[in-house]
Amino acid sequence: MFSVTLLLLLVAAGSYVKCEQLIQPGALTVQPGQRLTIRCQVSYSLGYWTAFIRQAAGKGLEWIGMDDSGGNLRFKESLKNKFSIDLDTSSNTVTLNGQNMQPEDSAVYYCARCDHSDTNQQQSCTKTPHT
Repeated sequence: MFSVTLLLLLVAAGSYVKCEQLIQPGALTVQPGQRLTIRCQVSYSLGYWTAFIRQAAGKGLEWIGMDDSGGNLRFKESLKNKFSIDLDTSSNTVTLNGQNMQPEDSAVYYCARCDHSDTNQQQSCTKTPHT
């Protein structure tokens, strides 16, 4: 058994801060081998890219993938068979689905709005400090 912690992300772009609301559940516990479902309800148009990022204890941020409402998906190559992302435009919800979750998948998972689709510019999808 392992835990997945979820937090809120905001995105800073250019010389100003875009404050968007992203709502996620507080914490989940998943048994090894089970599926993971994380729903992120957002306050912005799903025409923007929404990314999922995770951070294991003592490690850096790891980009998982992102999607927009146009059906465009991008994933980290090593995680593309483990995770999928679904959008529900009627409820402005972005869902990360993970399969065959293992203890090494224990992490804090974040969702974030991105203003671009360049996976080489992931640092512009930044998380707020956790207080």
